Amino acid sequence: MTALLRYQASLLLRSQRWLPPVILYAAFLAVGVQSGQPVLDSLGYSAAALLPVSAWLVRICATNEPPAARSCTGAAAGPGRAHLACVLVALSASALLGAGATLLVTIISDWTSTDHQTRISAVPAGLAGLLAALACALLGTAVGALTNWPLLRSPGKAVPALLLGALLALVVAGSPARAAITALVDGSQRGTVPVPVLPLAAAALLTAAATAGACALTTRRSS
Repeated sequence: MTALLRYQASLLLRSQRWLPPVILYAAFLAVGVQSGQPVLDSLGYSAAALLPVSAWLVRICATNEPPAARSCTGAAAGPGRAHLACVLVALSASALLGAGATLLVTIISDWTSTDHQTRISAVPAGLAGLLAALACALLGTAVGALTNWPLLRSPGKAVPALLLGALLALVVAGSPARAAITALVDGSQRGTVPVPVLPLAAAALLTAAATAGACALTTRRSS
């Protein structure tokens, strides 16, 4: 599995297809996060912006290889394992991107509540933001796994489904991503730092289920 992960990571880096989602994420942060804003509000924004980027990275990794090359990789290592490596590399890239953004946002933000009246500790706030970012990265990965090959083969169907899935993951009641972001915003208004562990755990379970289903379908369609 380690060799597959290295192979997929190398494909992602060399393709340079990661540049558009990373640039888009940087643009989101440049527009929505300013120095001196309340830290938890800014962390919530940066976590939310990561979700569609995570889904996009899954699409990039899942479609990096031409069908013939994907078949060769699947024949050598197993189609399910090969697809799992794609998803894990995309998730790792999203997690690294989210961790870097969380650190930057925590440093430049004002460590106060929304009304700037209550002091908020930087380290707990940063950890809460990191948990929320990971929850969004996981849920974005789940969206990407469910809206790309092998479930949806046509880009004309996959891309709109990915965009719609990312939007719903952010706004639908009960979504772990929405719960994590709301916890940060509410904490900022109250002047307390939340610990969004439950949304992170729920996102992890959903992502594991979505990835397992996609890998199983990959195996059946490749056999």
